[in-house]
Amino acid sequence: MSVPHSPLSFGPSTTAAEVIDGVDLHGRRAVVTGASSGIGVETVRVLAAAGADVTLAVRDTASGARVAARLEEELPSEAGKLTVRRLDLADRSTAAEFVAAWHGPLHILVNNAGVMATPQLTRTPDGQEWQFAVNHLGHFALATGLRPALAAAKGARVVSVSSLGHLFSPVVFDDLAYRFRPYDPWTSYGQSKTANALFAVGAAERWADDGVTANAVMPGNIADTSLARHIDMEQVAAFIASGELALPPGKTVEQGAATSVLLAASPTAEGITGRYFEDCAQAELVAERAGAPAGVAPYALDRDNAARLWAVSEALVR
Repeated sequence: MSVPHSPLSFGPSTTAAEVIDGVDLHGRRAVVTGASSGIGVETVRVLAAAGADVTLAVRDTASGARVAARLEEELPSEAGKLTVRRLDLADRSTAAEFVAAWHGPLHILVNNAGVMATPQLTRTPDGQEWQFAVNHLGHFALATGLRPALAAAKGARVVSVSSLGHLFSPVVFDDLAYRFRPYDPWTSYGQSKTANALFAVGAAERWADDGVTANAVMPGNIADTSLARHIDMEQVAAFIASGELALPPGKTVEQGAATSVLLAASPTAEGITGRYFEDCAQAELVAERAGAPAGVAPYALDRDNAARLWAVSEALVR
């Protein structure tokens, strides 16, 4: 692999294509969840353009097939192959089916799919709160099931897409499913995004001997995505006006996918593991949410929290 850029040249405005300009991914295999919209599509596009064979893991395979067909028309002839496979993160049987059907090494896993601020308390068929189940438990089942394939790649990378929203809540281990506390869309989302970060910390420690690196990323404030379809914008405006929430500058989808692609494929990220990145750089720790437009909470990188979450998650997906 060539290294066309110094990591110092990457920043908030860097695009995913710029992050791996000149990088050859032929012979690599990647899985991207939530690959039928938003930054998932751009992540697929850039990895495939660099030569990787990419599987679009999507809930709606018809939508995924349309995206794949469009990308195949746009990508150069030397691009990697695109495959569409079903994965419904709220139904862990589909994760088991996905894992069972996978053969051979897996070099890149981007856990990108997610739901955000669903207004009403909803549970999956097995009784788990919806956002925690989709954003964390479904990905946990997928990633741990694919561990042998990641180990076989001898240098695989796992990217866990978190969010600045993790500042809304740590993982509340005593009430993950909102059976005792009032449901709130934002603390639920925050808990699930903290779990995404803690997963990377846990995987980095447990899978190091397999040569697997795992990192969490904050894509940025991206308007052109279906993730925000449930959001009460009046509530967001009230958060901002009160000083409880500060949003970073907006990004395009191409810029929003850059940090995921950096950790998934850039030579500049070689050997980096167990970290939380934003704007293509490691995030700074923050002491409180109010007024923080960036950064990572200490609880989202805490190794004890990560170990506890790993044990709880193993029990819940069993």
